Amino acid sequence: MKSLQHFIGGRWVETADGNTLTVVNPATEEEFARYGAASAPDVDRAVTAAVEAQPEWAALSVAQRVDRINTWADTVAEHAVELAELECREMGKPVALGRSFIDGAVAGLKAAAAQAVTYPFTETVTAPDGARTDIVRHPLGATAVITPWNFPVTMVLGALGPLLAAGNTVVVKPSERSPVSTVRLFELADAAGMPPGVLNLVLGDGRAGAALAEHEDVQLVHFTGSVGSGRRVGAATGGRLHRSVLELGGKDPVVIDAAVDPVATAQAVAFGAFVNTGQICTSMERIYVHEQIADAFVEALVAAAQTFTLGDGLEPATVLGPLVDEQQRDVVRRHVDDAVQKGATLRTGGVVPERPGYFYPATVLTDVDDTMLVMTEETFGPVAPVVVVRTFEEGLARAAESRYGLAATVYTGDPDHIAAATRLPAGVVWVNQWQGGGPERLYEPARDSGMGATGARAAYDAATRPASVHIAPTLPAAGR
Repeated sequence: MKSLQHFIGGRWVETADGNTLTVVNPATEEEFARYGAASAPDVDRAVTAAVEAQPEWAALSVAQRVDRINTWADTVAEHAVELAELECREMGKPVALGRSFIDGAVAGLKAAAAQAVTYPFTETVTAPDGARTDIVRHPLGATAVITPWNFPVTMVLGALGPLLAAGNTVVVKPSERSPVSTVRLFELADAAGMPPGVLNLVLGDGRAGAALAEHEDVQLVHFTGSVGSGRRVGAATGGRLHRSVLELGGKDPVVIDAAVDPVATAQAVAFGAFVNTGQICTSMERIYVHEQIADAFVEALVAAAQTFTLGDGLEPATVLGPLVDEQQRDVVRRHVDDAVQKGATLRTGGVVPERPGYFYPATVLTDVDDTMLVMTEETFGPVAPVVVVRTFEEGLARAAESRYGLAATVYTGDPDHIAAATRLPAGVVWVNQWQGGGPERLYEPARDSGMGATGARAAYDAATRPASVHIAPTLPAAGR
């Protein structure tokens, strides 16, 4: 049984006064770790440490800050397998999959930090009369990052690069369901020589997150999580005239044109719908396929789903690990049962296996409609509901009918259809490759999926405050 602590001001400390929380291995249903949940005084201590450390951190040159971030990133890379195994034990992700995402997150952290070298922290505009205006972008100060349980290491690393490289300090609060790998991540930051107070960690549930979001000295909150929690974070920060970047839920559509290869596309969709047991904000949760290839596509999708073998993610043969906990599995089961009761056809999966752990098989549904929860509410599980449409245009229109707008994927080779797909109300639209793009990607979620642009330069814009200094020509001396 692991015993976890908070990391505040460069020291590992116990909670001041909080409830004891446990982490359960979702593959075995056995307790894996235990810790004291942070209380408001713990959060205040962490924020104070961040505030006190920030001026010295900001006084370093950009190159010096980037160098320290890279040293930490290199240390994380050396421990990627260990971190992936911890993620597996706390939230179920298969180790090989976890390592691939961690490796990608390390590369992303380095790429994001490197952007600081070319980011215009100072710009100068000169007027014809010799006057000039210097636009100087200052770090905000102490910031907060609140991360979800589905990608514990990846989400922390993904948020921190621009915040730290821009000269801010950070307090991180991971999900109470999966804090173990994040604790190890901070141990590695300490070992890599990150200065005390630059990175602080508080463990706890929504009460700790609320205390962070409501703290007067936290200048920005970067939050990834549910729509309901995101609304509360946005209200708390907005009430103090502080910033928030919110990436919330999704019900991401897929639109499949008539002329694509149905088998290859089905295999790609199966990965997008089932990888990480469907527990990705941008998982494919609504599939609209053209009637000309629908039969072949569904047949291939069912076949692909049946290759996602269930098991403990520590076992190399496992493709589909468990859901994070019983509560999340109940959501998935409720959505599938609701669809079947309303007339959907269960093509494969849909039955909870008789074994320990919070497992649910890769599931394909057809004959679904918008009266069903599985088509309107975020499922966050390995379920692929398929709708047959008569035209590509109908598929786009159906895809746009949602209160969410995080991402969308389109499979087509038609240039006119690609142009039409760009108008989908989503922060990211992928054409012929789910999760495509790199560090240059810049987006802002639409509708209930969040607010605040991020990625590339936008992440640095959010992490800094611009100020203009206008310098006029020197006044002539009196009498001249």
